[in-house]
Amino acid sequence: MTDDNHICKAFKVHGRVQGVGFRWWALHQARALGLSGYVRNNADGTVEIAVAGTAAAVNEMCARLASGPSMARVDRLEELATPDRLTGDFRIDI
Repeated sequence: MTDDNHICKAFKVHGRVQGVGFRWWALHQARALGLSGYVRNNADGTVEIAVAGTAAAVNEMCARLASGPSMARVDRLEELATPDRLTGDFRIDI
């Protein structure tokens, strides 16, 4: 947490989330919400995403992640340990 109104959250997204444009969709959604953080594919077929920003924007991103882009199928969001600090623009990590 960076201050009273800014929070950080991280998730592992399970389902059909690779090869369906999930990372690019997440990039667009996060930037539209003014969030910092990253999204990346994991070797186990999941996608990891960490976001930081206002509580309202982070909570909205969490709600959007629950359904994902139209070609994806999100089965479950697994909350991960909260990152200490995320700064800068939202990016796709490789």
